[in-house]
Amino acid sequence: MTEARGSAGPHGATHARHAPGTPCWVSLMVHAPDATQEFYGALFGWEFQPGPRQLGPYVRALLDGREVAGIGQLPPDLHLPVAWTPYLASRDVDATAETVRLCGGTVGVGPLDAGEAGRMAICSDPAGAVFGIWQAAAHLGRAVSGVSGTPAWNELRTFESENIAKFYATVFGYEEEMTGGDGVDHVTLRVDGRPVADVHGLGSALPRDRGPHWLTYFTVPDTDAAVDRVVALGGRSLIASHETEHGRVATVADPEGARFALVSKSGPANGAW
Repeated sequence: MTEARGSAGPHGATHARHAPGTPCWVSLMVHAPDATQEFYGALFGWEFQPGPRQLGPYVRALLDGREVAGIGQLPPDLHLPVAWTPYLASRDVDATAETVRLCGGTVGVGPLDAGEAGRMAICSDPAGAVFGIWQAAAHLGRAVSGVSGTPAWNELRTFESENIAKFYATVFGYEEEMTGGDGVDHVTLRVDGRPVADVHGLGSALPRDRGPHWLTYFTVPDTDAAVDRVVALGGRSLIASHETEHGRVATVADPEGARFALVSKSGPANGAW
């Protein structure tokens, strides 16, 4: 079991406290947050409420009053890519951040308090992929999953999987499962036996304009229709819809260039990928 019971949230729903290492939140830092909110609101039906402002203007995206993601404005002095960033749960963000440093990663922001919500840091792994660490207080993280407009999965795309998977396993205590075959470089990261994320080693096939990066999948009812909607709203289709063992998948980008994937799932909900 990867989650322990938490306290009731602001809308009366009981949240689950995510076990260490579990992706518990996704956040997007952009240059034009108002336009970005319009895009994702139209695409996923999100509504927004103000969130912690330690790094500048920030809102939480809601579905039926429950929190699913965050969108903030990039400070001019913070040089981060415009990209969806997964936050991995920790019981002690300061200790986890120090382990990141000791294992060859970089801590770019924090650790710092996000008001009463919790404590956070933004890091990069030894290959340069950016991720966050979240130590929950009042805000436990994502409050709903498995429905349209919610994160379904997080996948790291990097040069090679073995050493990078070991980095994350050392920092967060993951169990590693080599799931690649026929020359596929692929490791699944597990928490208490449950799959929580994938590491894909793409070698020279990794896009030069992106480098190593995390990719978040969002559940939609119809992948093809969602791709059409992305394009109509000013985004781009990057990898056309195609069938996978987990459902029909497409990779797209929002108007500021943040990449994400869409999946209409034929399989289980988040965490049973």
